[in-house]
Amino acid sequence: MARDSNATKARLLDAAFSEFATYGIAGARVDRIAEAAQANKRLIYVYYGNKEQLFDAVLQRALETGSESVPFDADDLPGYAGAVFDHLVERPELMRLVLWKQLERPGSTGAEAASYEGKIAAVRQAQEAGRIDAGIDPADVLTLVIGLSQAWFAAVGGPAAGAAGSAWAADRLAAHRAAVSRLTAP
Repeated sequence: MARDSNATKARLLDAAFSEFATYGIAGARVDRIAEAAQANKRLIYVYYGNKEQLFDAVLQRALETGSESVPFDADDLPGYAGAVFDHLVERPELMRLVLWKQLERPGSTGAEAASYEGKIAAVRQAQEAGRIDAGIDPADVLTLVIGLSQAWFAAVGGPAAGAAGSAWAADRLAAHRAAVSRLTAP
């Protein structure tokens, strides 16, 4: 029976995503990734090179999935901010992955930078057309919108969090999303 390398790669990426989101890059173990993926540990090195390159592949996949799941419209920054917020609510492990990345590998990779180029260009065009305030650098506009969308997840024990150990109530999530949308409105 022939092996399905694409299925194995997908299982490895899924397992690695969970491992990196839980333990970060330094704490992640390829043994656990291979076991969770029901794959030979050697295949991680064959397909991805090393643990850091596997992390890069996981991050790239997350960026691509996010771009596909949350379409960008420079003329609707409140809608985009709300959609990013919703995407993160549905995938809390994604925010953990991003935070680990920032802790262990601050700065931007080429893939990350490339994922923002089109959005920055769209903001610049909207600024040139007078639909967005041109007094702020387009990269800063995008950073502020994304940062606002992520704020409730990144503020440790923030004032908007629920009671200790509790998940946010649906009405609280709706209020957060509405605030994100209002704060990014022109």
